[in-house]
Amino acid sequence: MTLTLRSSASFINLKDTKSLKTPDEYFSGTICFAQIKPSRRIRVIRNSMQEAQLSFSKASKTEGYRRSEKPEQLHALSGMHCMENDARVPVFVMLPLDTVTHGGKLKKPQAMNASLMALKSAGVEGVMVDAWWGLVEKDGPLRYNWEGYAELVQMVQKHGLKLQVVMSFHQCGGNVGDSCSIPLPPWALEEIRKNPELVYTDRSGRRNPEYISLGCDSLPVLAGRTPIQVYSDYMRSFRDRFRDFLGEVIVEIQVGMGPCGELRYPSYPESNGTWRFPGIGEFQCYDKYMRTSLQAAAEAIGKRDWGTSGPHDCGQYNQFPEDTGFFRRDGTWNSEYAQFFLEWYSGKLLEHGDRILLAARGIFQGTGAKLSGKVAGIHWHYRTRSHAAELTAGYYNTRHRDGYLPIARMMGKHGVVFNFTCMEMKDGEQPGNANSSPEGLVRQVKMATRSARIELAGENALERYDASAYGQVLETSRSNSGNGLCAFTYLRMNKKLFEGENWRHLVHFIKSMSQGGRDTKLSECDSSGSNLYVGFIKKKTGKNIKEVALV
Repeated sequence: MTLTLRSSASFINLKDTKSLKTPDEYFSGTICFAQIKPSRRIRVIRNSMQEAQLSFSKASKTEGYRRSEKPEQLHALSGMHCMENDARVPVFVMLPLDTVTHGGKLKKPQAMNASLMALKSAGVEGVMVDAWWGLVEKDGPLRYNWEGYAELVQMVQKHGLKLQVVMSFHQCGGNVGDSCSIPLPPWALEEIRKNPELVYTDRSGRRNPEYISLGCDSLPVLAGRTPIQVYSDYMRSFRDRFRDFLGEVIVEIQVGMGPCGELRYPSYPESNGTWRFPGIGEFQCYDKYMRTSLQAAAEAIGKRDWGTSGPHDCGQYNQFPEDTGFFRRDGTWNSEYAQFFLEWYSGKLLEHGDRILLAARGIFQGTGAKLSGKVAGIHWHYRTRSHAAELTAGYYNTRHRDGYLPIARMMGKHGVVFNFTCMEMKDGEQPGNANSSPEGLVRQVKMATRSARIELAGENALERYDASAYGQVLETSRSNSGNGLCAFTYLRMNKKLFEGENWRHLVHFIKSMSQGGRDTKLSECDSSGSNLYVGFIKKKTGKNIKEVALV
């Protein structure tokens, strides 16, 4: 793989060129920089050229959430205050899911170093990485290994980039885009083996080991600690280990609150073919802790029979709303019983988020790092009355009710950025039978976050490299309707991103976001150093060849 960069600077040499000579271990190809026009053939610069040094700058509770509450801003994050048109929107890029290996080491650091260099040259603000609970606390309770992440943080700092870190308390594997498998820590899985009720369970008894059930948040079920205590200890350990980098290099902590790090129930698991798009999913309230809570809620209002289970006529994972008595157009989703159940179900999710964010707020207060929380973009069946797929995931959003405003207000209590997905999607790209409207959903979330007076950040839900997807993000980043974006994180860095047209689209997108979402054109004589062209070549690297950056 060859990168070519045009800028007004002179020669630079990749630091530690000897160790950088095989980035193809990470992506296939050889990485180097050359000062050539995009129309010319890409060349490898040999070490006969004079090398110069590259220097880097050092660089219910539910009702309470519905009431308007003034958000408490915890910390200021550079570049993350743009809620109006024409404000710069910083772009981050997600690193691969397996950036840190199962052994706790940074994977292929030489190639990572070269990749970060390219991203910095393209104008990226920073990168995002998952700090997996299943890797860091793998060796036993309260035994943390942050060494692989420490190496990454120092590398990011060297390149003058910023870092978003996700506190990933969920399993990796079994969902859209999961390219590797990282289960929960072995000692936690042993507790689950001894007590299978610790994980979410559907009506048929199927257990989901992606994430610990919120039903036992406050019970000492994990080797004598509650899940909230476990998550708090983990975040506290991270804070203590990286205290010197928080606020300067590590600018954001995204707090995981469920499957895929999102505040939701695992209602649409793809593993083993359980769910397929655009199925409605299933309610996940059948472990004993959730059932006990439901029973208590029903008894509290004198409706004991309402607490025996969830809705009996809500169908199965891959059905459509009209196939069910509960979700169909004039179904029982709008009944008095359904209102009770859905308020309880969504309320438990809000309480879970509130507990974790309260803990995170206390831990990271005063560090200078911003907190964020992620909400899933469940856009299928959005055009129906019941919004079935959103209901099973825990978002009580229907034609008659706004399910995202309570979430935004809950996050606003803690000064947390609301991070939302599917920013790249257009309604016209979705299959007709899905009754999907990602654009309508994004508009609703933009209005909810504006009403709650909190910041909104975005991500793309699926891997996209085309100009159309980038154009849609540019459109949604503006505040024409509701909140504009305060930041955007692109999913994700991989080999395809560095291919010629894909790379040019990314650079164009980053430049446009820096201009407040305006669709700018890259100049043929761009002297800012942002106009990169990338292509792939296969060439054996001789002993006397060094990757040199000619700028």
